[in-house]
Amino acid sequence: MLGTNLLKHQSKPERIADQAWEYLTSTVNSAGDSVKHTARSARRTGAHLGSHAGDRMGAVTDEARVRAGRAYDALAGRRQGLPWGWLIGAGLVGAALAWAASSASRAALARAERELPDSDRVEFVDVDRANSAVRADTA
Repeated sequence: MLGTNLLKHQSKPERIADQAWEYLTSTVNSAGDSVKHTARSARRTGAHLGSHAGDRMGAVTDEARVRAGRAYDALAGRRQGLPWGWLIGAGLVGAALAWAASSASRAALARAERELPDSDRVEFVDVDRANSAVRADTA
């Protein structure tokens, strides 16, 4: 009640000034909330975009560092080391292939020997043994 009486006793320019002041403060407050919301949204979006750009740039940066290090070593006259991991891997793959080939050839020979008829088989006899079926004449 006290406030309503005071407003009635104000002059017209004072009332207009008070209304303008209230309108200005409410506009500034709502604009401040809007700016806060926009800033918060921009910060989230910026952080999101920045993390994606960082992920993409991470691999590129690592590759650039490796290449720069190799170029520096080349300019300094240092030779690049042997790729021991690749050499050992190639040796292991070669050994595995050789083992597989020898196992396959043994299996194929055994299968072929089983499939031969008895008349085609050749029997080897040791000549130097005393109990052998065939003796060599030494006279």
